[in-house]
Amino acid sequence: MRPAHGPRRPTAIVVGAGSTGSATAHDLVLRGFDVTVVERGEIASGTTGRNHGLLHSGARYAVKDPEAATECIVERDTLARIAPEVLELNGGLFVALDDAGAAYREPFLDACRTAGIGVRELTAAEALELEPALNPELRCAVEVPDGVFDPLHLCLAFLATATHNGARIRPYHEVEELVMRGATVEGAVVRDRCTGERLRLEADVVVNATGPWAGRIAGMAGLDVPVSPTPGVMVSVTGRLVDRVINRLEPPSDGDIVLPQRRTVVIGTSSWQVEDPDLIDIPADHVELMFRRGRELVPAIDRANERGVFAVARPLIGRPGDAGRELSRTFECFDHARDGVEGFVTISGGKTTTARAMAEKTSDVVCAKVGITAACRTSEVPLASYRAYRHA
Repeated sequence: MRPAHGPRRPTAIVVGAGSTGSATAHDLVLRGFDVTVVERGEIASGTTGRNHGLLHSGARYAVKDPEAATECIVERDTLARIAPEVLELNGGLFVALDDAGAAYREPFLDACRTAGIGVRELTAAEALELEPALNPELRCAVEVPDGVFDPLHLCLAFLATATHNGARIRPYHEVEELVMRGATVEGAVVRDRCTGERLRLEADVVVNATGPWAGRIAGMAGLDVPVSPTPGVMVSVTGRLVDRVINRLEPPSDGDIVLPQRRTVVIGTSSWQVEDPDLIDIPADHVELMFRRGRELVPAIDRANERGVFAVARPLIGRPGDAGRELSRTFECFDHARDGVEGFVTISGGKTTTARAMAEKTSDVVCAKVGITAACRTSEVPLASYRAYRHA
């Protein structure tokens, strides 16, 4: 810790209470920071709370994005140790429906094994024995250690642990401006959206963990970050038609996954880019595509009732115009000192499965900025129950 602080704990404001912000608050508190989290809505009310809840084994990315695949399997196993309460480790199948899918099996198996992802080859009969609702015309399948999670409960578990260790959580507090002294960010002015009260919060470091809104917060400091808001449509139908995560055995594409969430299944997802993640119109043809592609994997979807249709923007690292499916699903932490602005860090990209690793990297950067050498402990510290969460 910096000698100039004496006994004072270094302070951090984390903007955003999705999975990355929640995990970052947990990490920084364990390393000795006095942490305040501000979130303009409810916990997990942005990208995290509106994803399909896939606990990635990394298999989905093994062929085209091996870095992201390795991140996923490591973090999947870590979450299984520290947060089993919010996970369903039900496994997954990659299913070949045609000759192209069957031909993709070998490079898929090789890439998974290289990334350290456990796989098991299945015949069509073996796959149908595990999941009778699958398309009976499937050619073959591969079993992988996918799972599902409750996105809100995961965030609440991180925050329950953080608050137990002294963090303060302020939902419905929106950042209206960053407090600047010259080229240094020293805090934020936030508005309580329930009372209208404006508060000035000061900190040694402000962490921008706002996902697809990261560019908006960074712009308050005159900065630009390469985050491309990339929505995807998901459709939920009633009935737990499958017990495992069902993926198409092919490169990632639209409508290539069906996964169970409690007594429903979710079909996802499409991909396109928008300028404003708050303004997402759901294209009717994307919804139709989800149903059509979902039925090809699980024909019983044709007889299921629609439960809901939703979309949310992924915070992919890239620039407008970059092809969404070609953008990496890995993450990046930006120390804006390199842009001439001190006291400000942005974390974006990645996915909920890798939130803990994203928080670790971010916290490493924040610690270095204030001269702290405390090691990360989040891979070993069990999370409190999400039921223990109480905000200040």
